Amino acid sequence: MDYLSFVEHLIRPLLMHPDCLQVKQLPSGDGALFIQALVAPDDLGRVIGKQGRTASALRNLVIMAAAKDGNRMKVNFDAI
Repeated sequence: MDYLSFVEHLIRPLLMHPDCLQVKQLPSGDGALFIQALVAPDDLGRVIGKQGRTASALRNLVIMAAAKDGNRMKVNFDAI
């Protein structure tokens, strides 16, 4: 499965500035796949949500998809 496009597909509808979205896979020292999603500063609150619920839900979806393939996944959301 292409996790980068999956994360992009989940996040893009939430954004006011979808053209600023950057999804990168970075090296992780513990064997897990690490994905960083960079959004415009104005959109960071939309991605994180109230009390982090949206970010937690997005992470859970990606982690479950990766677990189905036998992988471990970490996802981080940041502003550009």
